[in-house]
Amino acid sequence: MHQNIVQLEWLAQRLGEPDVVVADCRFNLGNPNEGKQAYQAGHIPGAIFFDLEEDLSSPVGVHGGRHPLPDLETFIRKLGMRGIGGETTVVAYDDQGGTMASRLWWMLQFLGHDRVYVLERGFSAWKSAGYPVTIDLPELREREFTGSARTDMLASMEEVKALSMRPEAALIDSREAGRYKGLFEPIDPVAGHIPGALNYFWKDNLREDGTWKSPEELRRRFVGLSDSEEIAVYCGSGVSACPNVLALREAGFRNVKLYAGSWSDWISYPDNRIATGEE
Repeated sequence: MHQNIVQLEWLAQRLGEPDVVVADCRFNLGNPNEGKQAYQAGHIPGAIFFDLEEDLSSPVGVHGGRHPLPDLETFIRKLGMRGIGGETTVVAYDDQGGTMASRLWWMLQFLGHDRVYVLERGFSAWKSAGYPVTIDLPELREREFTGSARTDMLASMEEVKALSMRPEAALIDSREAGRYKGLFEPIDPVAGHIPGALNYFWKDNLREDGTWKSPEELRRRFVGLSDSEEIAVYCGSGVSACPNVLALREAGFRNVKLYAGSWSDWISYPDNRIATGEE
């Protein structure tokens, strides 16, 4: 049974409950306005909108990657203003296989809020199943959110560099195989991967119908990893790594960190080594 993912029926039964907040995280990297426009055209009743770049990231700098983590004080203030408090259950959804929703899931987990889930299959499945959709904006009830960062969930560039050279640790690249191997790179200026990284494409956490694999199936997927290993996960900019962090949690791994800056941060340091091909 999943611990971090809920079904459409589960949410439908709880829709409108005062301590349940639904978060719409739809976003298209190729068209940054598309998610907000989709939300305005129709969303789950009561859902609040979180924009990947405006809410779940901070402005791009020299280092930190393409989607640096947001300023935590600002983000905590936004959570409270949008009705998320310490006792709130949050259900996040998107239409991108859970990758954007997993970013919000990770952010809340990082701030010590465990009552957060990703909605399986997302908005289109919700709509196709005949559940209600609205264009009405929710009335927000401001609450107090008091979170503090779980620093053990985050890996810095220097930590990743050290970890990549330790045989008892594992570094996971969440991008598709072609990008990992350096065969092509559609977004970042340099192709390849961090030396020592293993490739586990995040979409392989899902079945063909878009549902998440069971914890047992995910455990088999990560069979080469050990419970005792320290695991750091990265992608291009720290977004699609989040569903891999979630999948590892589902599979029973606990010592899992996110390299938030990911590949786009790694290559911002000219002295960092770059690998191509298979490891």
